[in-house]
Amino acid sequence: MPMAPETPPPLLTPLSRLLGIRFPIIQGGMVWTAGAKLAVAVSEAGALGVLGAGSMKPDALRQAIRDVRTGTKAPFGVNIPLMREDRLELAAVCEDEGVGIVITSSGDPSMLTPRLKGTGCVVLHVIATVTHARKAAGAGCDAVIAEGCEAGGHNGVDEITTFTLVPQVVDAVHVPVVAAGGIADGRGMAAALALGASGVQVGTRFAATVESDAHAVYKQRVVDATDRDTVLTMRGLMPVRMLRTPFTLRAMEAERRGATRDELVTLLGRKRERMGIGEGDMDEGMFEAGQSAGLVHGILPAADVVRMMMDVYRITHQRMP
Repeated sequence: MPMAPETPPPLLTPLSRLLGIRFPIIQGGMVWTAGAKLAVAVSEAGALGVLGAGSMKPDALRQAIRDVRTGTKAPFGVNIPLMREDRLELAAVCEDEGVGIVITSSGDPSMLTPRLKGTGCVVLHVIATVTHARKAAGAGCDAVIAEGCEAGGHNGVDEITTFTLVPQVVDAVHVPVVAAGGIADGRGMAAALALGASGVQVGTRFAATVESDAHAVYKQRVVDATDRDTVLTMRGLMPVRMLRTPFTLRAMEAERRGATRDELVTLLGRKRERMGIGEGDMDEGMFEAGQSAGLVHGILPAADVVRMMMDVYRITHQRMP
């Protein structure tokens, strides 16, 4: 009988202590991807599993939270995009269900932070600039996630890269900083910690796992991607990084010919993310993914992703002079 892989020893940083996890790795709360199965698998592996409430109605989020609690006693979190019109209802569900960790994104952190902190919740906020980081820390956030434009999905309009954003944010705020965008293995994690981050958030690598809710066509497209297969488009609305698909090419062409905001809104329509990530429609859907897709070479169990990240991190750390 083959021996089970050895569990890596814990890595204690300000982030892992804050969240009560073995390894300072946060799984991104990706829409149509980050459901209960993925959150359970990641949390059981010693990192922080996160439910992506951006593609859930309040009742669905409530059930997902309960499903996670059935599957693990380890800490987990919920991501709430503040652009959602029902953000208050989603926050109320988290309060009702006693969720201890909430990650907010895409909006003003003062919308929910005081309310969530009042219930004893740990709050992290995703930021894309130093100014946003200071605002989040000032609003009472316990940590900030500094996300560079390498990341999949919605990005900051300034298009600042992870490698330059993280050390500037570390210098600017007194709370733990999490690096996000372009990180898919232990080498990226070692680089992030060398820049002063206390941990990493990983999205695309976890999207292509066995437990991910994403469609099989989407997962395979991530695996097949090269370093040149993602683009940042829809800048006239909000920059979005996605894999090249027929829809992406139409969006790029619209930008090249100077499409107005209204034209882009019409082109985008509704439910593109669901059609792409959730249903695998390559012609009409959006396949959101980060530049780290070029580092993803197989669909693995989430626990293997966590273990391999930690193993490679330690090897990389030991090799550094």
